Amino acid sequence: MLDNRLTYAVAVARTQSFTKAAEQVGVTQSAVTKGIADLEDQLGYALFSRSARGAEVTVEGRAFVERASSLLEDARDLLKPEAKANPYSGALRIGVCPASLEWLLADPLGQLIRDYPSIRVQMTAGSFETIVAQLRAGLIDIAFGFDAAFDEWPELARVAMPVLKVGMFVRRGHPLLDITTLTINEIARYPFVGPSDSRPYGELVRSLYPSYGRDGSANIHIADFFPIVREIVEASDAIGIVSADFRPKGSFADKFQFLPFDLFTPARMCCAYRARWEPKRNVRALLATLARHFGTGSADHASSE
Repeated sequence: MLDNRLTYAVAVARTQSFTKAAEQVGVTQSAVTKGIADLEDQLGYALFSRSARGAEVTVEGRAFVERASSLLEDARDLLKPEAKANPYSGALRIGVCPASLEWLLADPLGQLIRDYPSIRVQMTAGSFETIVAQLRAGLIDIAFGFDAAFDEWPELARVAMPVLKVGMFVRRGHPLLDITTLTINEIARYPFVGPSDSRPYGELVRSLYPSYGRDGSANIHIADFFPIVREIVEASDAIGIVSADFRPKGSFADKFQFLPFDLFTPARMCCAYRARWEPKRNVRALLATLARHFGTGSADHASSE
């Protein structure tokens, strides 16, 4: 079967620790350390850079760990008793960035499970930097997020999803609500709460403040969990960002109000996966389900190698 050292390498990449990797795999730390050292000697390059903070995958090691993870995942699926009878069985590892976009997948994932009940969904949400690192390392199968954020990674294939329009909201009684005609200069007087510091919205928000002589780093909160965004906006003069399709009701409508100003242009979303290998059946099933749900073409690639 597959070399155990592949399992060690993937575990170290996932945990960024030889000790935690050994605990995860169920062997001694010395076994993991020796296995990785032997593997690096055989390959002729270092897979990890070691420091007091832990173990980080090297540039050369990233492609190896990515391939090893894919091989191990395929082997696990292949050896499952039900794999022959049901090729869609097994885990479908989905990353969402930023986490505030998770709600867009709720309905299509429900439909996916109804159509393919043997699929086991494993959701991971986080910053773009975290999710793209996991995707490139093969720790997740597919990522869902803003297309512009994935643009700099040519090794990732991207499948176009719908355009998302966002708006700004503030607490009721906010000073901006007293201004008849809002301007960017007025908006830049107040901090923002954003789901990510990456593209497309993070760059735009950061660019507001220096243009008007203000410090951007002192005026931006980063929070993915929407209840936390609400709390920050309610407790301060910060401006929150939310989908324009969000329909205020209940306590939200009582406490908050949308600003009548279109600061953000609609942004294309996408699904991204590693272009080097053909996506698994589970991934293709998800893409087809998303295409039906959103009315997009499942083969509508924004970019691929």
